[in-house]
Amino acid sequence: MYKNIELADFGLITENSRLVWEERTSNGAFAVSKDGVKAIFATPDKKVELIGFEDKTIAYVPSAMKYSAYYPIYPVRVQKPVKAVLMDLDGTSVKSEEFWMYIIERTVAQLIGNSRFELEEADAPFVAGHSVSEHLCYCIDKYCPDKTLSQARQIYYDKVDYELKEIMQGRGRKNAFTPTEHLKEFLYTLKSKGIRIGLVTSGLYEKAMPEIISAFRTLDMGDPVEFYDAIITAGTAFKKGQTGTLSEFPIKPHPWVYTETGVYGLGIDFEQRNSVIAIEDSGAGVCSARIAGYATVGLDGGNIIKSGTEDFCCRYEKTLDDIAEFILG
Repeated sequence: MYKNIELADFGLITENSRLVWEERTSNGAFAVSKDGVKAIFATPDKKVELIGFEDKTIAYVPSAMKYSAYYPIYPVRVQKPVKAVLMDLDGTSVKSEEFWMYIIERTVAQLIGNSRFELEEADAPFVAGHSVSEHLCYCIDKYCPDKTLSQARQIYYDKVDYELKEIMQGRGRKNAFTPTEHLKEFLYTLKSKGIRIGLVTSGLYEKAMPEIISAFRTLDMGDPVEFYDAIITAGTAFKKGQTGTLSEFPIKPHPWVYTETGVYGLGIDFEQRNSVIAIEDSGAGVCSARIAGYATVGLDGGNIIKSGTEDFCCRYEKTLDDIAEFILG
């Protein structure tokens, strides 16, 4: 009874949708049939809630860190010819989620003092696609509530520093960063058509750059910094004795890394956003791009289906070849 509802500027929530009807938002601020609220839907992983009014829809993004935010939802459509593509890194350009989940797993193992610890399959949607602190907060709540986020972050970044140095020196975990199938052909095809390409990631700079550098080495594509028209990462982590940048709070599913890449990285005004397509494989990513006001194409292989966020996509494709056909068709 709660489906086939049109959310203003978002779209129709059909009976096949896996968005979850809610009587009120998780923070209690909005309730259906009060203050003009027509409907409230949440993603199954509870990372984004849509609050529908007669003439608008707003997205509420809760935070495990207790700093939540509201965003307006803008109408989107695909306007061809496509001028630019905003492309996610982890899972979309480079297969690396298993490696980062491994780091989370080893962090928890050290926190609880059990070297044989393994994450459960049910943990997957909560330890991929969001910020490091969100992932760690989830694991602390579930596996070691007596530990602190500060302790977990220190262990995590020590492991990241060690593993990445090993990989960049030709040692370490093999196949940690594998280019997505047909990535090279896809990128060169876009370039040949004059389509600008922005690389967008919630990963910290020290995580993201080894990934894409490794992938470009594998593909013999040269320097990714020279290839892409813009690369926006989540910045650098704050560590004692060092400076950091704004990195944890504004990342996916918040819209800011996509906004930064599109507006400042590629110089595309908000009014031109319909000529831009975002490509994502994660639930947090499709929410981020859609809230930023970009038509989003979901790529199979990530956690979009598991997270129940298909409604944030304008299309869902199996391969990069399929996406190229859609962009150029």
